[in-house]
Amino acid sequence: MKVGAAELTLVINISIDENNNYVVTIDSPDQGVKGITTSKISITSDSLIVKSAALRGSYSGAFAENYSVAKGEWKQSGMTFPLDLHHSLEQYSVKRPQEPKPPYPYSEKEVVVKNEEQNVELAGTLTMPEKGGPFPAVILITGSGPQDRNEGLMGHKPFLLIADYLTRRGIAVLRVDDRGVGKSTGKFSEATTLNFVTDVASEIDFLKTQKEIDPAKIGLLGHSEGGLIAPILASERNDVAFIILLAGPGLSGEKILTMQTKILNKNEGLTDKEIDADQQLRDKIYQVIKKNPNDDKAALKVKALFKSAKKKNPDLKGLSQLDDNQLNIFIQQITSPWYRTFLVLNPTDYLSKVHCPVLALNGSLDVQVPATENLKAIEKALIFGGNSKYTTDIIPQANHLFQIAKTGNIDEYGKIEQTMSPEVLEKISDWIQKEMR
Repeated sequence: MKVGAAELTLVINISIDENNNYVVTIDSPDQGVKGITTSKISITSDSLIVKSAALRGSYSGAFAENYSVAKGEWKQSGMTFPLDLHHSLEQYSVKRPQEPKPPYPYSEKEVVVKNEEQNVELAGTLTMPEKGGPFPAVILITGSGPQDRNEGLMGHKPFLLIADYLTRRGIAVLRVDDRGVGKSTGKFSEATTLNFVTDVASEIDFLKTQKEIDPAKIGLLGHSEGGLIAPILASERNDVAFIILLAGPGLSGEKILTMQTKILNKNEGLTDKEIDADQQLRDKIYQVIKKNPNDDKAALKVKALFKSAKKKNPDLKGLSQLDDNQLNIFIQQITSPWYRTFLVLNPTDYLSKVHCPVLALNGSLDVQVPATENLKAIEKALIFGGNSKYTTDIIPQANHLFQIAKTGNIDEYGKIEQTMSPEVLEKISDWIQKEMR
C-alpha cells in the first residue's frame, strides 16, 4: 500500500475457531505491529470486508483470479488507498538476519529509571558484559515519534542490534521505552524535545548509581532527534564522556523540514516549479505557527492560507491537495507542543558549547537529515566552540537508518533486510573504545 513516499505491507490473517466463526487480525509488519483487532468481518462469495475500530480503518475488496486475489481499497482517517491482497496459506514474515537472538553472552536486566522532575518512569533494558568492569556505558536515544527501547521501525530493531554489538565488545548499554510507550509512564503526545532531555538526564543519573558502570565513562548515542538531545545534555553537564550523533541534525528544525520536503517532493515526481510553490506555502505556515502560540488562531490562519493557495492555483501539487479532514489532521500535528518546539530549536546553539569527544555519522542517501549540509553545520559549531575532539563521516550508500540502500527513500526501509551497515557498527565500537582508553 503506497502511503505518500512510503510503501507499507498490510497482512489480514483469517482463520476459523472451534465454533466455525471467523477470527481476523491485522498485521503491519513493516511497522513491527501484529495482531491488531478487527470489529467487523464479512466474507461472501465475491467480496471481503474487514473493519478495525482500533485503527479507525477498513478494507473492502472483490475476489478475483479464483480467490487468489482481492482487489480493493483501504480507508483510514478520511483517506483512501488502492490495495490488492494476495492469498497465502503460509504466515507472512519479514527477514531480519541481523536481529540478535538469545541466549546472549552477557547479562541483561530489566530496569526502571525515575524522572522525578517530571513524574515519569522509564522502563528499559541494561546490558552489561559478564566479566571485568566497571564498564564504559552508552545510553541510546531514539529518534522522533513514539519509539520503544529497540527503536522498532518497519520490522527493524536497530537499538537491539547496537546494544548487542557494543555489549559483546565490553561496553554496557542502556535503552528505554520512550515516555508513554511500552512499559514507560507519561504522555508522549504532550512532550517536547526538551522534556525528553530530562528523561535522558535521569538515565545518566541512574547509571551513575550502578556499581558495574564507570561513572566517568558514560556517553550518549542519539539517532535523528536523539542526535539533538545528546548535544543539549552535553552542553549542560560535565559528566557526559562522549556523544555519538547518528543522522543527528546540525540545522534548525525549520531548515530540516524544508530540506526533507523538497527531497520527498522531488522523489514524488513534482517539477521544480511545483516544489517551489509548495515550499512557499509551507514557509508561510511555519511563520504562522511561530508567531501564533494560540492553537485556534494558528489553525484559522493556516486554513486561510490553504484556501488562498487553492484558489490561486487549484492544480497545485503537494500540501495544498489535502482535503478538509487531512488538513485538520495536519494542523493538529503542526500545532502540537513537540512540533512547535522542534521548529525553532537550533542544534548549533548547543553544539558550540559541547567540549567532550563527538562522533557524527550521516548516510549519503539520507532523505530525512541530508548528510553534507548537516555535518558541515555540526563541524562548524564545534569549531566555533573550540572543540577539536570530533570525527565526522558520511557513509556511502547509507540511508537515514544506516542501511545500505539504492535510493534512500522511506519506502525502502522495510524492504531492506539489513538493519544497519556492519561498517557503521564497527566505526561506533572502535571509536568508543579508542576514546575510553
